[in-house]
Amino acid sequence: MSKDICILVVDDFSTMRRLIRRILRDLGLENVVEADNGNNAWKVLNEHRVDLIICDWNMPYMTGVDLLEKVRGDEKFSDLPFVMVTAEGKKNFILEATKKGVTNYITKPFSAQDLSGKLKGMLRNWG
Repeated sequence: MSKDICILVVDDFSTMRRLIRRILRDLGLENVVEADNGNNAWKVLNEHRVDLIICDWNMPYMTGVDLLEKVRGDEKFSDLPFVMVTAEGKKNFILEATKKGVTNYITKPFSAQDLSGKLKGMLRNWG
């Protein structure tokens, strides 16, 4: 995987952002930007080149699924890989995210191996 890939990690809990950042670093991915909610993530998207979003579902101000809708509705970002991370493992939540264009989905709690497995498949195209 290319180390140039920029990943946006969006979660309202700093502990979860740190955990995901550590997993990404272990995969050799160190170009990571963070946001603590969907509104701030949208600002980051418009200020930085981002190649992939890893986003929590439940956050204040703008939920992950609302951010997903906004991303998919903007021509600049419509094809941007988007991984939803959430404690909501119910089928209806997965279906909602799928209908709105999520690229992949992972439920909490997850292991480093779970997340890296999802990402390796998605990022294989970056060499």
